[in-house]
Amino acid sequence: MNTFNSRRSKYLKFFALLGIIVTVSAWGTSFISTKVLMERGGFTPVQMYTYRFSAAYLLLLLYTCRKSLLSKNWRDELTFLLCGVCSGSLYFITENFALKHTTTGNVSLLASISPIFTTILMGVFYRMRIGSGVILGSVTAFIGVGFIVFSGGEGMEIHPAGDLLALSAALSWGIYTIAVKRLLPIYNSFFITRKLFFYGSLTSLPLLFAAGAPYHLDTLVNLSHPEFLLNFLFLVLMCSVMAYLLWNESIKILGAVTANNFLYGQPLVTMVAAAIILNEPFTLLGGIGCALIVGGLVISDKYPELRIKRMA
Repeated sequence: MNTFNSRRSKYLKFFALLGIIVTVSAWGTSFISTKVLMERGGFTPVQMYTYRFSAAYLLLLLYTCRKSLLSKNWRDELTFLLCGVCSGSLYFITENFALKHTTTGNVSLLASISPIFTTILMGVFYRMRIGSGVILGSVTAFIGVGFIVFSGGEGMEIHPAGDLLALSAALSWGIYTIAVKRLLPIYNSFFITRKLFFYGSLTSLPLLFAAGAPYHLDTLVNLSHPEFLLNFLFLVLMCSVMAYLLWNESIKILGAVTANNFLYGQPLVTMVAAAIILNEPFTLLGGIGCALIVGGLVISDKYPELRIKRMA
């Protein structure tokens, strides 16, 4: 029986790791599709978020329409609201507005701090001591992100307003990861993801209306163009529905800290995808960054005895 459970645990961990890699790959590539839709398709940052996640919510609603729309109690419902805001409207919109007030390099680097915030919050709320293996791996991967971000020649500059917005985005994702941890044993991933998309889309509507004329027909008509439609469907189906489902399932198996450390791989995926799709140059600093990120993730994953130990 112990041998069976051990094998089952290894298989579950393998598929969870595979799910995380697919998710991070989708999210890393999503920047390119978003850029195409915003620069060529005419979508604003708020429109891009609202339309994408509203479409994803409707798809999940159709799939689960016969099931309950409400959670078991108001405490859980409020937690879903918090998760929807922190993983959706607050995270994406603060990140988009940060780009207006600081450099892309600053936003990329500061937004990638979310695994560090997750580690700190896990220690505070769940009284967990984070082992040296995770700390070393996290720091190594973060340095790797820095190499990739600045490989394009863009240095770090101080822009308080934009930098604080980018840090707020990173913190909001960390809060979501901690908050959703309580819901994962109670609800299935389809229900959780649907609720996240609902509250994320709902709380973005005031900003959409505040921007004026939210239903730009010319923008929506652009989705009839194959290039824009394919990019939008990729964002909805792969980067939203599939990625969030896999992410929430993987957190159940790997834990919040380990899962979030894989977010350091997003800049790596973005750099490789940009080199292949957009013919952007692959630099020496970028290569060093790739090696550091992979090395950091290996360090975090290969030393389970150093990972997390509960405090007495």
